[in-house]
Amino acid sequence: MKKLRILVLVHETLVPPETLEGVSEQQADEFRTEFDVITRLRASGHEVRPLGIGDSLGELRTAIREWHPHVCFNLLEEFGGVAAYDQHVVAYLELLRQPYTGCNPRGMMLSRDKVLSKQILSYHRIPTPQFVLFRRGRVIRIPKRLHFPLFVKSASDDASLGIAQASVVEDAARLVERVQFIHEHTSGHALVEEFIEGREIYVGVFGNASLRTLPPWELSFGGLGAGSAAIATRKVKWDRAYQQRHGITTGAALDLPAGIAERLDRYARRIYRALHMSGYARMDFRLRGDGTPFVLEANANPNLEEREDFARSALHAGISYPALLGRIISLGTGYRAEWRQD
Repeated sequence: MKKLRILVLVHETLVPPETLEGVSEQQADEFRTEFDVITRLRASGHEVRPLGIGDSLGELRTAIREWHPHVCFNLLEEFGGVAAYDQHVVAYLELLRQPYTGCNPRGMMLSRDKVLSKQILSYHRIPTPQFVLFRRGRVIRIPKRLHFPLFVKSASDDASLGIAQASVVEDAARLVERVQFIHEHTSGHALVEEFIEGREIYVGVFGNASLRTLPPWELSFGGLGAGSAAIATRKVKWDRAYQQRHGITTGAALDLPAGIAERLDRYARRIYRALHMSGYARMDFRLRGDGTPFVLEANANPNLEEREDFARSALHAGISYPALLGRIISLGTGYRAEWRQD
């Protein structure tokens, strides 16, 4: 790949230092993804500038007009404090006719809207748990089609916000209590779906018109399942001490039932296309004890930290971290946005 001018878009509080010398592990975890991407891109010979973005796009417009980056490497997960608004930053880049990495605005909007995405997947006959949306400020009525245990989460927040052991409920009283908790603590709607007991499997996908999937990757809950629901809470995902204490690990999904890897591959591709995604994504599945897979959600622009699941799964497939970043850049510069259709 030729040497490029790359503008890396990060949250204004996550612009990483030049070196991790003197930085604690806990501090470094806050901006590890940003540090890994910027450091590796520079090591590959690219001219890289990080740009911290808060609630204004003025500096982004100025940087693009004055520096003329070949591509913007998008690591944003929100804009103006709203998780769903990062899609508008990408739409702004398209208005400026500026190439960028990751998912397009339509794919981000569809995949981030958990209710809409589940409706689309149901239309395409892709198995997803039965669900209902409890809107904030409305009377809570439990449909008969839902069967306990149920799983309660925010309809809009990412990164396991609002998810805890109490998210799995066994009766109507606890369901109402947890829905009210989501309404009060997230200021949004509550998504309730049937809880699927089983293995948690992730499948990475990257591509635009032509797709490639990565090997199935499993979140193993270790000893957590004894007396606790095996769910991906914030502590399970991000608290390293908690992971070590309970033996929580991730790795290649082994001993899958015959034909399941191929089935997950097909579902992952169908989900990617049904939600109009591009760039790269991660599909989250639950594999029930009888071998039936259910898609939980589709994640546009998943975590790119070198030691996290997406990069490790790519490495397992023979794609090094620098090569993975290179492919993501190539997909970004090659994406056929509307302004390139002429």
